[in-house]
Amino acid sequence: MNEYQVIVVGGGAAGMMAAGQAAKGGAKVLLVEKKERLGRKIAITGKGRCNITNEENVADFISHYPGNGRFLHGILRGFDNVALREFFARYGVETKVERGGRVFPVSDDAEKIVEALVTFLTESRVEVRTGFSVEEILVKDGHVRGVRGNGQQSFLAPVVIICTGGLSYPATGSSGDGFRFARKLGHKVIDPRPALVPLKTAESWVKELQGLALKNVEGSLWIAGKKQITEFGEMLFTHFGVSGPIILTMSRRAGDALRAGEKVELRINFKPALSQEQLDSRVQRDFQKYSNKQFKNALDDLLPQSLIPVMIRLSGINPEGVVHQISREQRKYLVRLLQELPITIIGTLTIETAIVTAGGVDVKEINPKTMASKCLQGLYWAGEVVDVDGITGGYNLQAAFAMGYRAGFATHEVASPWSD
Repeated sequence: MNEYQVIVVGGGAAGMMAAGQAAKGGAKVLLVEKKERLGRKIAITGKGRCNITNEENVADFISHYPGNGRFLHGILRGFDNVALREFFARYGVETKVERGGRVFPVSDDAEKIVEALVTFLTESRVEVRTGFSVEEILVKDGHVRGVRGNGQQSFLAPVVIICTGGLSYPATGSSGDGFRFARKLGHKVIDPRPALVPLKTAESWVKELQGLALKNVEGSLWIAGKKQITEFGEMLFTHFGVSGPIILTMSRRAGDALRAGEKVELRINFKPALSQEQLDSRVQRDFQKYSNKQFKNALDDLLPQSLIPVMIRLSGINPEGVVHQISREQRKYLVRLLQELPITIIGTLTIETAIVTAGGVDVKEINPKTMASKCLQGLYWAGEVVDVDGITGGYNLQAAFAMGYRAGFATHEVASPWSD
C-alpha cells in the first residue's frame, strides 16, 4: 500500500534535510521530486561551487535576512553553521572559508553536496520518487491525508512537509507549486518577488561597460533622495545594467522601492579607501605627472581602460584638452564623480532569474518551533517556499537546511500510521 508516516514534497536543500531527519527518527518517509534528479538548484548555486553557509557567529546571522530574520532565531540555533559543516564532514565533504566568511566545499564542486545529501537519504532509508509532480495536498477532516500526483496516483501520510522552493530558476523545479498549495489550503502567501537579482539602469553609457568587473568598490542605494544601504565589494556592468555581489545584496530593497513608485538611484564610489580630500590630492599628482598630455591620456593610473571614455564624457572635460589647462572646478567635479557616480535604477530582472524568491508562505501562520502550519494539522513548511530571504554569503542555504532539519525533527513525535 502507498502509505507512509511522512511525505516530503520537494527534493532541494530543505526537502532532503527534512526527509533524512524525519527518517532518522524512525518514520517511514517518502520524498517526491518533480524533476528527474534531486538537488538541481543546489548543483548550480555559487556558480557550481555551492556556498552552503557562512562562518559568522550564528548570533549575528539574523541581521543578514531582510525577510523575516527574527523568525529564524531559534531555527538557526537548532542547526547552526557549525552543525551544518559537521554534517557534511560526516559524509566526506570537507569545507573551507573564503572572503566574507563564505563556506564552500574544498572540492569547489556543488555536486559533492548533492551526493552527500543523497547518501544521507539512503542511509536513513528514505524512499525517493523523482519525476513525480504533486498536483494536490489531500485533506480529510481538517488534517492532512497525503498527496495526489500526476496520473492520479496518491500516497497517504498523516504528515506532509512542503519544500517546493519559490519561483527562482524554474528549470530546477521551483515553479511556485508551494504557493498554489498554500493558498488552496488556507494559508496567506506574501507576494513573491525577486531578491538577489541584477538591476536594470536608465543610462545608455552603462551598456558600453558591459563585462567590466570591479573589485573593492562601494555602492550606495538612494531611495527618494535618501541613502538607504551601502555595500563594499564586487560589481559587474552588463548590457542591461548592473550585477555582482553588492548589487544583488541591495536589489531586494531597490525592487520594493520601485514597486512603491519611489525614485531609486545607485551611486558608485570607485575609490572608497580614500577621503574626498585624499582622492583630490591623488588626482592632482596624476595631473602633474601628465600635465602636458591630453586629458584622455591622463587617467590610465586611475581607472580601467574601458571606464575612461565614459568618465571623460560625464565629467564634461574636453578629452583633447591639455591636462594643465583643466580648472580647479573641473577637477573637483571629476573627483565627485569618482566617488559618487550616479546611476538611475529603473527595474530588476524577472523573478525567474533571481537567486532567491522574497515572499512566500506567511511566517505568522507557521510555528517556528516545529515549522508546522497553524492552519492545518499535519502540514509543515520549510525552505524558500516560506517568506524568509537573506543576502548573499551562504545565508539562504543555511536557512533552508536549518528549516528542513527543524521540520524533519518535529515529525518524530507526530508521525503515526493512518487507520480508517
